[in-house]
Amino acid sequence: MASAPAQQPTLTVEQTRVVLSEVIQAFSVPENVARMEEARESACNDMGKMLQLVLPVATQIQQEVIKAYGFNNEGEGVLKFARLVKMYETQDPEIAAMSAKLKALLLPPLSTPPIGGAIPAS
Repeated sequence: MASAPAQQPTLTVEQTRVVLSEVIQAFSVPENVARMEEARESACNDMGKMLQLVLPVATQIQQEVIKAYGFNNEGEGVLKFARLVKMYETQDPEIAAMSAKLKALLLPPLSTPPIGGAIPAS
């Protein structure tokens, strides 16, 4: 017989702000900065390698924080927390701003092509 799935933690808007703030702070801890930099350097701005190398490190850093709030210590916990944040983004501008800051920490800056496109007209 299969066991019942673990109950998803329920956080209030205020609690979500606190956890999100702690997650963002975790990315500024020197050890984690070094881990992220090493992963980014290994990925060499290749999006496929970013997903293989940077995303797992970022997930581990987040897991270290959110497990204290009842989220499981696997990738699923990070996904559930991300869904919770997404739900509150529309209700709370502070959560929306912190979520954007977290995304900026995780995603590489995207280069935009020059205006008019890169293909010369013939």
